[in-house]
Amino acid sequence: MIQPPDQVALLKALIAYRSVTPADGGAQSYLAQVLATAGFKVARKTFTSEGTPDVDNLFASIGRGAPHLVFAGHTDVVPPGNEDRWRFPPFAAEVANGQVYGRGAVDMKGAIACFVAAALAFLDGDAPAVGTLSLAITGDEEGPAINGTRKLIAAALADGHRFDAAIVGEPTSRQRLGDTIKVGRRGSLSATIRVAGRQGHVAYAERADNPIPRLMRILDRLSGLTLDTSSGDFTPSRLEITSVDVGNPAFNVIPDAASARLNVRFNDNWSAATLEARLRGEVAAAAGDTSYEFTVAPGASDWFLTRPGALVDLLAAAIEETTGVTPERSTGGGTSDARFFKDVCPVVEFGLVGETMHQTDEHVSIADLNHLTTIYGRFLERYFASGRP
Repeated sequence: MIQPPDQVALLKALIAYRSVTPADGGAQSYLAQVLATAGFKVARKTFTSEGTPDVDNLFASIGRGAPHLVFAGHTDVVPPGNEDRWRFPPFAAEVANGQVYGRGAVDMKGAIACFVAAALAFLDGDAPAVGTLSLAITGDEEGPAINGTRKLIAAALADGHRFDAAIVGEPTSRQRLGDTIKVGRRGSLSATIRVAGRQGHVAYAERADNPIPRLMRILDRLSGLTLDTSSGDFTPSRLEITSVDVGNPAFNVIPDAASARLNVRFNDNWSAATLEARLRGEVAAAAGDTSYEFTVAPGASDWFLTRPGALVDLLAAAIEETTGVTPERSTGGGTSDARFFKDVCPVVEFGLVGETMHQTDEHVSIADLNHLTTIYGRFLERYFASGRP
């Protein structure tokens, strides 16, 4: 039997593929080869959508029946920025002082490497005695997230798979490996407000119609809005104005339109639909007789929360046994691909310390890689030994 690669070797190999979203660069082909050699049935999926780049995805499974556990991750990474500022080239996967350096080391090729290493050790050349183990790997998490996990789940369901639990390997730990698992996320809704005016010379303002003051009245109302205080599981919903634009480089021209963008991270007091209705009402009240456009961006996501149960409890137990840390069950932070699993099965997120993700000199300690692999391995043993979803 060929000795499977360990987590450090897997990570170094994955980092070396320049998989800046939406390009794959060969990372998934490498994973497919490793998993197929271990007995996984591997399917490669390329999804397309008008106006967005084609994206490569991978779905691999082994075993049959329930319980069916799926690990979700992404091989795409954000651009490295100015590569001259890196201590080592961002795709060289250099090891120094017990750290592996490279773009994606933390977010999130490291967790993929750890889970694959743990899965291969758990399987030891054979399928689980009971149940199914799968990996859903996308190349679209750092991009528009249109041709990735959402479509990969739909394809798996169409092929007859039914998931009982999912782990997403995002870097959830904050200061120490294991200190945080994500059991939910707030929802996210983005919108654009546009107010039309009439262009003119500032010296003859009576001949123009300045849209900026009218937009400011709307934004003043929204920025002072209290949507709620909090809920038992989530922090308060929060609206942030993220952009105000008139497209006007001149000092002496009144613009013909003004627009603003906003985003709301919302808790379980709202759904995307009820929040949209509230915002439309607030904008209408502030606008008065002003003509405006209010457009909600596609891709709004609702909140989700995974209640205590086998998935959360077994993962927490594996973390505590390995690290001695009792993980906080958190719902903070931004969105992730976990939002696509919430409608089909319980889902949690757990991975490395996220301190250097998306930064120059992104790196992860080999000690954390070893511990995360152990945690995933212990979880797999307990989850499949339980024989229940």
